[in-house]
Amino acid sequence: MARIAKHLLLLLLFVSASIAQQPQLKDAEFMSHSLGHTMHYRILLPVSYEKGTQKYPVLYLLHGLYGNYKNWADKTSIAKYLAGADLIIVMPDANDSWYTNWATDPQQKYEDYIIKDLLAEIEVHYRTINARDSRWIAGLSMGGYGALKFGLKYPQLFSVSASFSGALDAPTQLRTEFPAFCQAVGSRVRRCHGATRSDNDIYQLVTSADAAALPYFYLTCGTADHLLAVDREFVAGLPQRKIRYEYHEFPGAHDWVFWDWSIAQFLRRMETFRDLPIFK
Repeated sequence: MARIAKHLLLLLLFVSASIAQQPQLKDAEFMSHSLGHTMHYRILLPVSYEKGTQKYPVLYLLHGLYGNYKNWADKTSIAKYLAGADLIIVMPDANDSWYTNWATDPQQKYEDYIIKDLLAEIEVHYRTINARDSRWIAGLSMGGYGALKFGLKYPQLFSVSASFSGALDAPTQLRTEFPAFCQAVGSRVRRCHGATRSDNDIYQLVTSADAAALPYFYLTCGTADHLLAVDREFVAGLPQRKIRYEYHEFPGAHDWVFWDWSIAQFLRRMETFRDLPIFK
């Protein structure tokens, strides 16, 4: 019995130590002044966060259409991938907003909510490195669109902008699965028109952007993804504009299997981003 008890104690200590080495996952909420109500987010804090006064870089990770702030942590192994990394990951809620200030409802300022409110919330309440080189943004599908759009519109804020299976043509093509976008940009017909559309059209934004000022773009898409042609079209225009990027196609569809794989590859790649000329 004593031997069994000893083994059980050792097992308990091993499990406790393993749990202690996991990044800390927290759910939080704060008042968004841009939206006028409370919004939720999840945050992954590195294992070393509670042990000292060190400041950390931040990755903002955006969810897709019909998703929410819990998706990345619930549907991928991101906590496991983050173990041992000195990085904070923030996963905000954004409903089906397309990360856009809506033309049809001035209270739905989801772009301002991310750029003005969320960034301030994180930098005030957590030990972050408040510098462009230590601030990155990424997302899947709708979130991939949002991440690239924010990289194009706010290059002073982000040094890396990443899209996984990005729904990059949403402002120009009214799809039956994207009705919320045309509501956001003020269209009541079968195509999205107007200034709000052009302000959020990344194809237009990239043509007028200063390539030298832009973040480094990182894109992936599955070879069986229905958005593959869309992502290829966007990437095709980057070399002639001398925009720094990398693009990867891998076997996969528009699903969490592919996105779990993509975030794992991206986090590994992030370890070498500081060797890129953009950070010199």
